[in-house]
Amino acid sequence: MRFLGYARVSTDEQNVSLQLNALKAAGCSEIFTDEGISGGQRSRPGLENLLSTAQPGDTLVVWRLDRLGRSLTHLVELLADLGQRDIRFRSLCEYIDTASSGGRLVFHMMAALSEFERSLISERTRAGMAAARAKGRHLGRASALSPAQREEARKLVQCEHLPHRDVAQRFNVHPRTIARLIARDSGDG
Repeated sequence: MRFLGYARVSTDEQNVSLQLNALKAAGCSEIFTDEGISGGQRSRPGLENLLSTAQPGDTLVVWRLDRLGRSLTHLVELLADLGQRDIRFRSLCEYIDTASSGGRLVFHMMAALSEFERSLISERTRAGMAAARAKGRHLGRASALSPAQREEARKLVQCEHLPHRDVAQRFNVHPRTIARLIARDSGDG
């Protein structure tokens, strides 16, 4: 069983030595670092190297939880992945250690909070979309055709019986755009 340390600082002006000293004192045999990289970035060379090096039975150790990541969702996903690989996790400042029942409890509480956070975001998004619709605002991407172009395309298909493909070429859009326009008018879509 090895203790693998991970240290990160966001800017080049910050010093990683405090973290390195704490990780060495905690018994880390190898320490991986990322300097000048935000915790919001999921892809970090030092962290990726650590994750590819870690073996079942190892423990990933960080000085503080926010050194591993800023997003609760990302942290929970990362800790779940470690757990599936039988790799323990330890945060020195927060006293989280997934080798203990208390550490696993804290981890599961974090997972529950993360799920709650995702559901709140989803609810707020749906409420915002409903409010926008109630105000008559268009949701989604802008129409590929102007109102005048849509009317002309309808006439070309319905009155002149041109194929959708030919009408689409004339307006530089995909034939499905024309098909949806006609279906919407006929009440099929």
